[in-house]
Amino acid sequence: MAYSLFFEDFEVGQSFESGGRTITETDLTFFSMLSGDWNPIHADAEFAKTTRYGQRVVHGTLGIAIATGMLHEMGIFHESAVAMMSLNQWKFVAPILVGDTLHLRLEITELDPGKSERVGRLGRRFVMLNQRDEIVQDGLSDLLIKKRGAR
Repeated sequence: MAYSLFFEDFEVGQSFESGGRTITETDLTFFSMLSGDWNPIHADAEFAKTTRYGQRVVHGTLGIAIATGMLHEMGIFHESAVAMMSLNQWKFVAPILVGDTLHLRLEITELDPGKSERVGRLGRRFVMLNQRDEIVQDGLSDLLIKKRGAR
């Protein structure tokens, strides 16, 4: 069930966790089709066997897309998000592989009320973890978010 939070509901240091999502062969193939990125590390199983990972690696940008989808699943921004303002300092720390189960830890890093009575800026850190709680991706994203009671 979605329960939207507004600017005033957040505190620096607050943390939220998404549910898990297992990455499938279909995810990898569909993202290759959507993006047009058929690099052999993603698309050629025989080539990928010769790499340090021994198998195909999921596109890093698919990880970003899944992270934003996990935000939606959390439900906390359904009625309050105005616009994602940035992705900064994004790091692809470890590979995402078919069969990995990912979840997102969202950490609030900054609150800037600005001058508007309607919206403020929320600093967020996205930490994507695999089933072994290893960080696979990590980055920052600012969100323009409604203040409570804003019309």
